[in-house]
Order: sequence, then C-alpha cells, then structure tokens
Amino acid sequence: MAPEHPEVQVSPIFPVTDLPRALAHYAALGWSVSAHDDGYGFAAWAGVELHLVVTEGHDPLRTAAAAYLHVPDADALAQRWAGVPRTTTPVDTDYGLREGAHVDPDGNLLRFGSPLPSAR
Repeated sequence: MAPEHPEVQVSPIFPVTDLPRALAHYAALGWSVSAHDDGYGFAAWAGVELHLVVTEGHDPLRTAAAAYLHVPDADALAQRWAGVPRTTTPVDTDYGLREGAHVDPDGNLLRFGSPLPSAR
C-alpha cells in the first residue's frame, strides 16, 4: 500500500525588511539563495527551503517567524555558522536534545537540535 502523503514538504515563510540583506545573510550561513523578484526570495540548505518575503510593517519583536531544524549534529552546525552573528552554542536539554539557535537580521529564529548521545 502506498503512503497517503508520499511527497509532503514544508517551506516556512520568513518576513524580511531588506531582501538583498536577507539573501546575503543566508548565503553567509552556506545556504543557496535566489530572488524571484524584488520582494520574494528563497534560501535552501540540506532539503530545507525558506521563502523570504519583504513584508510592509514587519516588526521583528511582533511578526518574526521560526522554524526548527532536526540535524544530525547540532555542534557541527553551530561550528559551521559560528562566523555569522547571533548563533548560539548548543546546550543539552532535559528532554534529550542538544539544541542551539540562530536569529537572522529580521528576528526570524532557526532553532536546531540533535539527539543527545544517550538518547540515540
């Protein structure tokens, strides 16, 4: 029997105030980036695709978005992103994950985590 939804994917939509800045930021993280037009772009990495949309009146304290990335090694990802400001060092959680975070210039949050070795 075939799976009910064999090709379901998700692409979070992140509001931004300056598309060229947002694209440059995600490129610095190692993502592939492209612009659809002056107000809409894409950032892709490891099977994840973010849609970046210029949003009138975006307030990072009220209208930012977030996505959680389940990764094989949170420490390796944090090291990879260490040269880009606003990336935190992962910490062990009491729920069996090692988690870190990154906040882009528009206040959008990328949380990332991997299972602790004892939880694998």
